[in-house]
Amino acid sequence: MRNEKYVVELRNAAIYHADDPFGSRSEERLLRQGEMVLSDVSLTVAPGELVYLIGRVGSGKSTLLKTLYAEVQLLTGEGYVAGFDLRRLRRRDIPYLRRRIGIVFQDYQLLTDRNAFLNLHYVLRATGWRNESEIRQRIEKVLDVVQLSSKSYKMPFELSGGEQQRLVIARALLNDPQVLLADEPHGQPRSGDGRRHHAALPADRRAGLRRGDV
Repeated sequence: MRNEKYVVELRNAAIYHADDPFGSRSEERLLRQGEMVLSDVSLTVAPGELVYLIGRVGSGKSTLLKTLYAEVQLLTGEGYVAGFDLRRLRRRDIPYLRRRIGIVFQDYQLLTDRNAFLNLHYVLRATGWRNESEIRQRIEKVLDVVQLSSKSYKMPFELSGGEQQRLVIARALLNDPQVLLADEPHGQPRSGDGRRHHAALPADRRAGLRRGDV
């Protein structure tokens, strides 16, 4: 049973990796054919809490995050994210779950044909924002949070690795997510400004945007 004081809650979860986990195969078949990545996972995250998952390469950190945003199906145990029951989640429900989650991908996935401002503008328009004044205000706010206000006109290739990463964090914050998931958010040491983007996530909470973090 879900505890409403948490935005993320896993209880005794076993996490399996399988191709097309939300496909037509039964759970029993997935359990037989899938590869168990993690077992007996219990985790709670409260609103505003910052949690780091630390482990060796291949230990299952990314697969755990994928389970939380329903890229990997939860087959055993209990799991709740932003009010959604992961065990009962249907394929058509996944977009609604992800609207409540901000995701910082390891490979950034920025649009290379438009500048930082327009990268964020595209996301807001795609998620239903229509008022241009409100769009501009929201973009300015999240760029200020990650200290990129002066770089809004820059193309992604003109930004350092750390600046690109902070732009991805800004993108994840646009729709005021209840949960922010970041896959290796402090990588790319070549950027030379690790301390600045390391501070971006807690700085956002001081700016008054609500979220839980994993």
